[in-house]
Amino acid sequence: MALASTQPELTARPARNAGALALAALTLHLVLIQPNHPAAMTWQALFLFPLELPAILALLIAVPADTRVARGVRLALVAVLMAIALHKLADFGTYVAYNRRFNIIVDLHLAEAGWRLASGAVGTLRAAVAVAALLAMILLATAALWWSTGRWAALTPSRRVRAGAAVFGLTATLFAAAEVGHVARHWRLPFDPPGTAFTARVAWERVTRAVDTLAELRDFAAAARRDPFADAGPLLDRVGDRDILLLFIESYGRSSLENPLYAPTHRQTLATAERELREAGLAMRSGWLTAPMSGGQSWLAHATVGSGLWISDQTRYRAMLASPRRTLAHVAAESGYRTAVVMPAITLDWPEVERMGFETVLPATELGYLGQPFNWVTMPDQYTLTMLDRLVRNVPDPRPVFAQAALISSHAPWVPIPPMIPWDDVGDGRIFDAWATSGDPPAVVWRDRDRVRDQYRQAIDYSLQAVTSYALRQADRAALMVVLGDHQPAGFVAQSDSLDVPIHVIGPPDLVERVDDWGWTPGLIPAADAPVWRMDAFRDRFLAAFSSAAP
Repeated sequence: MALASTQPELTARPARNAGALALAALTLHLVLIQPNHPAAMTWQALFLFPLELPAILALLIAVPADTRVARGVRLALVAVLMAIALHKLADFGTYVAYNRRFNIIVDLHLAEAGWRLASGAVGTLRAAVAVAALLAMILLATAALWWSTGRWAALTPSRRVRAGAAVFGLTATLFAAAEVGHVARHWRLPFDPPGTAFTARVAWERVTRAVDTLAELRDFAAAARRDPFADAGPLLDRVGDRDILLLFIESYGRSSLENPLYAPTHRQTLATAERELREAGLAMRSGWLTAPMSGGQSWLAHATVGSGLWISDQTRYRAMLASPRRTLAHVAAESGYRTAVVMPAITLDWPEVERMGFETVLPATELGYLGQPFNWVTMPDQYTLTMLDRLVRNVPDPRPVFAQAALISSHAPWVPIPPMIPWDDVGDGRIFDAWATSGDPPAVVWRDRDRVRDQYRQAIDYSLQAVTSYALRQADRAALMVVLGDHQPAGFVAQSDSLDVPIHVIGPPDLVERVDDWGWTPGLIPAADAPVWRMDAFRDRFLAAFSSAAP
């Protein structure tokens, strides 16, 4: 009877062990095939064979069970796999937001920026819940990996089997490394590998990218110390006594004029404005600039245009601020302009502005807006442009103005969107309250990507109406206006890999014709084949066009 009662238990235990080993291997498989790009998030990805998996399992079999060595190997494996998994997760997020990979050397600050945007868009509580859920998932994944490695490390095969596992594991590791080099085109394998060492490839690419980034930062620091206009002068003298206005439209990218979802609306608005501005005696030229990023971090575009340096991340931004490099604002101040910056998106301390060359600094708190915010957007563009006149251009001062302003009504989450109102009715901004509290909140709108895209269309159209209406309104004392996008919107909105943004020069014909040799398109709609410059080229070309002593 005793023998009969134990027989089912003896047969069940190996089955349970085999099931646990299979589940542990599946867990490792899922971690190894974790995608780092939204386009790779498909059911087909589940059937990829990770070449690292046999190497890892063989290593766990090869180490003696229940020893300090086994625990050390497991700890190292879990730490490495989780580090790569977190890097893939960061890649996924930056691809969604900025259409590029995450770079650990320069992108760690994005966590704070993401928190501010999320809490502003969906509320602090919901954002905190999402962060807590993410942390719980990370802890759960770490525990699952520790359990999985423990199941395979607990096996107690013979010495001969362990030795065979060690040889097999070394061979599998070399094969995975060969596949990484094959995909990276360092060499060519004579056959197509039966799987992919994707996780190992991500790790190798990130290590090499970090080394390359450090070298690039050293080169950038050296470039920031060189300036072809450092000893040149006079500069900007060909503008005369006209004001110079540099106006950035948030998230205004090439997709605004080429994506069929947006182009009909935005092109019609620009065509109407072009006709009205021409009738008012103004001239226009339009082209394309390639921004150093997409999806966000507008200050990098502002700094790139102003400094003439390619500032694609926060580390380069800080390096530029620490260098002797002069921005357009510095040059304008030295040329007799009264310089100002109007930044309605700045709601926190902004100590770095002291290095940017502006005499007057107007963040959100200095603009006198008494209306309700439009979720993340502190105030509508029409109010910002009104304050540009009231607080900067209409201040009694014999000097012409060089002013930079950021128009943020077209910043995500793009809800709600006000209409254009008579300029004389703007007042202190309370007139906008009726629209600031209308419509569905972002948490509702952002459940539907089609609604998000349509809100983006409307937001850009409002910004274009505001800035072109402003240009028309001040035509009798026309400034030399440079209006440009800072970057493309997020990838799912832009539906394009392009980093290009439109740029328009608007002003008196005698000034605008000075850029005729740039080859830009007359009017407000740049031709598809108009010249495309990198954004860092603008500063020097602008100074050369409007300075009699340009080098």
